[in-house]
Amino acid sequence: MDNELRADIAQWLLEAGVNSQPSDSVATSILLFVSFLVATIAYYITKKVFVKAVNAVIRKSAVTWDDIFMRYGVLEKLALLVPAFILDLFVPIVLTHQDLLGVILDRGLSVLVVIFIIRAIYAGLDALNEIADVKLISRRLPVKSFVQLFKLFLFFIGVIISVSVLADQSPVYFLSGLGVATGLVMLVFRDTILGFVAGIQLAANRMVSKGDWIQMDKYGADGAVDEVSLNTVKVRNWDNTITMIPAYALVSDAFKNWRGMSEKGGRRIKRAINLDVNSIHFLSEQEIERLSKVNYLKDYFPKVVSEINHSNEQVNDFDMPVNGRRLTNVGTFRAYLDAYLRHNNKLHKDMTLMVRQLAPTTEGLPIELYVFTNDTRWAFYEGIQADIFDHIFAILPEFGLKAFQNPTGNDIRSIKPDTKVH
Repeated sequence: MDNELRADIAQWLLEAGVNSQPSDSVATSILLFVSFLVATIAYYITKKVFVKAVNAVIRKSAVTWDDIFMRYGVLEKLALLVPAFILDLFVPIVLTHQDLLGVILDRGLSVLVVIFIIRAIYAGLDALNEIADVKLISRRLPVKSFVQLFKLFLFFIGVIISVSVLADQSPVYFLSGLGVATGLVMLVFRDTILGFVAGIQLAANRMVSKGDWIQMDKYGADGAVDEVSLNTVKVRNWDNTITMIPAYALVSDAFKNWRGMSEKGGRRIKRAINLDVNSIHFLSEQEIERLSKVNYLKDYFPKVVSEINHSNEQVNDFDMPVNGRRLTNVGTFRAYLDAYLRHNNKLHKDMTLMVRQLAPTTEGLPIELYVFTNDTRWAFYEGIQADIFDHIFAILPEFGLKAFQNPTGNDIRSIKPDTKVH
């Protein structure tokens, strides 16, 4: 089609009396000047009239995505194709009798057209990547990885087409020769290829997305993902340091992704308080009467006391504490904590909410809270957790319980030595 159009234009110029002979260098120079002048005027009209008018419409539009395309100059880069196409069309006609120069300029202009097309597509891809960031699409899909992958693909396609144009060979000829160099390429660019393949896996399986909180102790990474590319993952740690992790490391090594916590809207509190075993005892009647006035235990005592009395009806000697069932201060404490947590409006009621007793250790009896806050923001999460345990430590004496604590220097100094003289 291109050759036919050139032939038609050459015939039209010939009929109009315009002909560049091999010996007429002046006519050839004039025709070249006219070709460049036409190309320049066409570019000026395209950029100053068409592109300017479209940009004016974009500025007045209500949507924002077109402003991003304008900021990356996609239309301006496309406008460069107009003079390139004009020169690619007219210069070979003008240099019909200048074989070597005509071939060089013809092929060079064809390569220039390929470069301009790829530059415009690159600008469009960068704009799409920013649109994905603005619309938060990149939190669900690693758009930048796909953009880089497509850019890399376009680069190789552009190189193959450019080389085939310069060598006047079919692109298939060069594609068939790539297999020979595959082994050398894999040896030299091993890390790049590993990162490339890992980047595709990360993108396809959504293992890591921008904005995720990941933790990878091996690389000292503990923070939010700033960027996911084909070769590296950029993590901004909570101390504002930056960690660059190779993409293939996230595929081959273990790491923790806290995305599920954010998506579910609940962050786990899993912490225990160790009780001094010596402070655990059966509740007396006076203690039961006093604790019955606690709001969170008003429904608990009538039910559990009724069950215990029914169970103890067959007990003969109830004066012995080991005979029959009795309420303990630690059991009542667990019941109180369960009711207290269920009435806490900062905890997630649709997720696990549990107060459990763990196996006793040399540091006492652990009573563990396993709950989820309904605010996953770090500072708020820490505040909710601190408020809960502040309350727990403060109410322990109400149940006759004590928190376990290893002896300190003051404890040891308070021990009075035996002054008796033997």
